[in-house]
Amino acid sequence: MSSLNLQKEILSEKEKRNIDILEILRRHGPISRPDISKEMGVNVVTISSYIDEFIKQDLIYEKELDTSEGGRRPVLLDLNSQAGYVIGVGLNLMNMVGLLIDLKGNIITKTQIVRPRPSVKDIAECLLEIVREIFRRSKEYTPKIRGIGVGIAGLINKKNGSIHWPQKMDHCYTYASADFPLGDLLGKEFNLPVLIENDATAACFGEKWFVLNRDISNAIFMFSGVGCGIMINGDCYRGSQGYAGEVSISNYKEQDDFNCSLGNSCFIKHWEMDMGIVSDVKLMLAKDKEKAEKFFKLTSSNIDNVDLKSVFIAVRSRDEIALSVLEVAARRLGIKIAHLVNLLNPQTVVIGGGLEEAGDDFLSKVNFTVKSWAFREATDDLRIVYSQLRENAVALGAASLVMQKTFV
Repeated sequence: MSSLNLQKEILSEKEKRNIDILEILRRHGPISRPDISKEMGVNVVTISSYIDEFIKQDLIYEKELDTSEGGRRPVLLDLNSQAGYVIGVGLNLMNMVGLLIDLKGNIITKTQIVRPRPSVKDIAECLLEIVREIFRRSKEYTPKIRGIGVGIAGLINKKNGSIHWPQKMDHCYTYASADFPLGDLLGKEFNLPVLIENDATAACFGEKWFVLNRDISNAIFMFSGVGCGIMINGDCYRGSQGYAGEVSISNYKEQDDFNCSLGNSCFIKHWEMDMGIVSDVKLMLAKDKEKAEKFFKLTSSNIDNVDLKSVFIAVRSRDEIALSVLEVAARRLGIKIAHLVNLLNPQTVVIGGGLEEAGDDFLSKVNFTVKSWAFREATDDLRIVYSQLRENAVALGAASLVMQKTFV
């Protein structure tokens, strides 16, 4: 296989068909040529010409014969999962995950750390160390590693690869340009092509690539309430420069005038990554000593180290404070999603980034709120679900974006 061009965005019809055929093999192999032809609506002679080329490249192989109702039994084809490997790294609300996967998406190696401090430097150093650890644990796979995909927060400029990172200044947020090229750092150290993608966009692609049915072509991945990945007609929508999916607006000069009654922030105002859940819990704990003691006992925490993980532990034990805060958070998120549902009319909304640990009640409240606030017509067939890829969603999505280029 030739060297990957991870920056290529516009694909030829031949390249798109390459991806479609290999995607069918990845999802449904072993499968016959006639069945691929039927799935794609393309004649079997054309399919065979592509297949022959893939066999030469060692991307697919022929295997045992399928049963037949009569006549010659068709040869089965399958994707050669060991033809290459990809590294994916993703940043979630609670941790950073690194994966090495094969071409079928099977996880070969996984490593993770607690989410580092929210600075570009700390996150970049942790990211580099995770990739180094994957290489240390995967020496036998190193010759066939094809590239590295990274899903990270912030505004990713697809034209020049720069990252604008959200940084808090006093009581409001601004976006500061990273002072070093993350992609270049990774590429030079590991001598591999590197793709940097927004975390929500990467997770959205991962859900589509690994989980969602092929007929789901319009979807939103809600990464907490801060940003979203957008899938339109089967493709990730990034906008003209790569900044699409940011669902908040801000103006620090008029920040104090921009409020509304539901909770601490409007649904279009910039939220904390955890939607203010931890700060709301701390406020309630400070007001009620008896409930606070119960919460701390359940979660083995104290007022100084309460985090999102401890809130979710408390919810599973039906803690009153945690349940109350998450109900409000679910309403906030539901209103924001309702706005996006009216705007984009997706088939599916996937909630992830860490919020999938919030439990069934949270999801039900989000669902109810969306259907209460959005147009009925837009929600009749809408599915709102948790990410099935869970904490691996961003890393798998970033890796699968690289893997797709392998299929080109």
